[in-house]
Amino acid sequence: MKKSPVFLVLLLPLFVAAQRQVRTIKTEVLVIGGGAGGTTAAIQCARLGVKTVLVEPTTLLGGMLTAAGVSCTDGNDLLPSGIWEEFRQALYKHYGRKRLNTGWVSNTNFEPHVADSIFKAWVAREKNLTVIYQEEFKSVLKKGNKVTGAVFHTSRVSTSLRVHAQVVIDGTELGDVFAQAGAAYDLGMDDPLISGEKEARVKNDIIQDLTWAAILKDYGPGADKTIPRPEAYDSTLYFCTCTDAPCNDKPWNGDKMKMLNYGKLPRSPGAKYDKYMLNWPPHGNDIYLNVVEGSYEQRAMSYELAKLHTLGFIYFMQTVLGMKNIGLADDELNGGLALIPYNREGRRLKGVVRMNINHIKNPYEYTFYRTGISVGDYPVDHHHARYPGKVPEIEFPPIPSFNVPLGALIPEKIEGLIVCEKGISVTNIVNGTTRLQPVVMLTGQGAGVLAALSVKMKKKVREVPVRMVQEELLKAKAYLMPFVDVKPDDPHWEAIQRVGVTGILKGTGKAEGWGNKLFFYPDSLARGMEFATGISRYARRYFNNLRMIRTADTVTVLSVFKLISRIRPFFKTPEFRSIQKVEDLAPLWKNWGLGEFSPQRILTRKELCIYLNNCLLLFGSKNVLMDLQGSLHFQTSQF
Repeated sequence: MKKSPVFLVLLLPLFVAAQRQVRTIKTEVLVIGGGAGGTTAAIQCARLGVKTVLVEPTTLLGGMLTAAGVSCTDGNDLLPSGIWEEFRQALYKHYGRKRLNTGWVSNTNFEPHVADSIFKAWVAREKNLTVIYQEEFKSVLKKGNKVTGAVFHTSRVSTSLRVHAQVVIDGTELGDVFAQAGAAYDLGMDDPLISGEKEARVKNDIIQDLTWAAILKDYGPGADKTIPRPEAYDSTLYFCTCTDAPCNDKPWNGDKMKMLNYGKLPRSPGAKYDKYMLNWPPHGNDIYLNVVEGSYEQRAMSYELAKLHTLGFIYFMQTVLGMKNIGLADDELNGGLALIPYNREGRRLKGVVRMNINHIKNPYEYTFYRTGISVGDYPVDHHHARYPGKVPEIEFPPIPSFNVPLGALIPEKIEGLIVCEKGISVTNIVNGTTRLQPVVMLTGQGAGVLAALSVKMKKKVREVPVRMVQEELLKAKAYLMPFVDVKPDDPHWEAIQRVGVTGILKGTGKAEGWGNKLFFYPDSLARGMEFATGISRYARRYFNNLRMIRTADTVTVLSVFKLISRIRPFFKTPEFRSIQKVEDLAPLWKNWGLGEFSPQRILTRKELCIYLNNCLLLFGSKNVLMDLQGSLHFQTSQF
C-alpha cells in the first residue's frame, strides 16, 4: 500500500525523536556550570562524601579564571581562606615561587591553562565526583516547587542528557538555572526605596560592561603577529587607551608598556615568551552588551561583537601602537581568545536574605554576619564606561572586608536549589564586590557544604543548621569572619572565628583602597563592657538571671568565670559543667594553651576567645538553632 505524503509528515517527528538518544544519570548533587563557584562547590561536596555530578558547557574548569581568560585575581590577598588558599598554594608550587604579582593589577597572576590543570587534578582525585564537559544547560526538572534535576543538550551530536539529583547547584554565569526554575530575581540597578541603600539611584536594566578577554604573547623582536583587519574596525574606539595612543581627550595615565604589563602573567618553567592578559577597561576591550535574557543563540550572535571589539583592540595595538610582535597566544584558550565572555553581572537571585551595602558598611548593626560562609575585601567596583548613554551617578562607599550570609545562596521560595556564582542574593551595588573571583570561589565552597549536609541530613536546603555549615567550613580552614590579623596557621584561629561570628567580640573595620580590612586585634586587652554587652546580646536567653552586668574595664579569669556561671548548663561544654570554682580551671588552663593560671590574670582578646571556646557551646546546642537571618531560636521546655 502506498503511503500518503501526510502520513509520512506525521511519522517524521517520531523518526527524529527515535534518532535522538537520551542519557539519564542519577546523583545526589548536581552542579550546573564549572565556573569559579561551581567547580569549588562540586569539589567541596565530593570531599564530604556525597555523590556529585558537575556539568560544564566548555572544556575547561574555572569559568572566569580560565575559560573567560581573566587570570589575574582581585582581592583576598591577605585572607588565605579555604579553597582559594589551596588554589594559590597550587599556583606557587607550579611556578616555583610565591610572588606572582608579575602584572600590576593583581598579586595573583597565572596562565589560564595552569589554573585549568589544577582544577582538573583536584576533581580527578575525588572518587565521588563526575565531570561532564560540553553539555549546555537546557531546562530544569521540577516536581511541584522543588528542582529535581536538569536537561542538557550536546550540540556536537543529537543527544540529550537528563540528570536527576536531590540537590541542584546553579553555577551558571548569568543565573540561567534559577531563572528557568521560576525563582524571583532582579536585573540591573535597584530602586533605593526597595534596596534600602542611599547610594542606589533608580531602578533600570543597566548592567556592567562585559569583556571578551584574550591572552597575548610576546613573540620576540622582529616577529610580526599582526592579525587580519577585523570587520568594521574603527581605530577611534581605542583612542586614549594610553599616552602613546592618539587622543582627543585625556589619555589614561600610562604608556603602552604599562598598559600591557597590567596583566602580565608569570612564565611556566621552561617557557620562552611572556604572556599577558588583555582585560583593559580604559577605552580598551570592555563592551556593553545586555543579553542576559536572550537565548543561547541570541547571546552567541551578540558575543561576536565582543570578540570583534577585542580583536579590534589587538589590531590597534599592533598597527597604531607598533606592537606587532605582541600576538594572540597560540597555546592558550581558543588560539588566545577566551571561550566565554567575562560577565561581571547578570541576574541576581531574590533569596531568603538580600545583602545590601549597609550590611557591609555596618555589619554589627545587623545579624547577617553571624551566618557568614565566605569572605571578601575588594571595594565596590563597577564598569560602566561603555554603556551607550548616561549611567546614573552611583556613590561607591568605602567598606571594610566582609562576609557573605548563607541565606543569600538560597532562593526565597524554590526548594532543592542553591546558587553559588555571581547571581547570589545581593543588590546591584554589592555585586560590585561579591562578583570577584576569590569571593565566588569561597561562596562556591560554602554552597558545596550546604548541599552535602542537605543530602546527608535528609533536610531541605533551607533547614540545614547554619552552624553546621560553618563548622565544616572551619574544618576546611575557610574564614567565617574576615579578620585579617589572625591567620589559619594560628592554633587558636578557630576559637577566634567562632567567637567573632557570634559578635561577642567585634572586629574593627577599615577601608584601605583595594584591600579593605577587618581587624580583630587579638593581643589587645579584652574590655569588660564590650565583652559583657556582647555576650548578653548574643546569649541573653541563656542566662538564668540576666540582671545588669557590672564589670571592670579589664577582663580577668575570675570575672569571666562569674559571668559564665550564670549561664544555663545546656549552653556550657561538658568539661566546664564539672567545674565548681574558678581554681578548678587550673589543670585545664595549660591544656588550652593559655600558660600560667591565676584568677586575677587579665585577659587579651585572643585569650578570652580561647576561654569562651572551651567553656561555652558557642554555636549552640541541640536546643538552640540559628536561622538564616542570624537570630537564635530555642527549642526546649526550659523556657
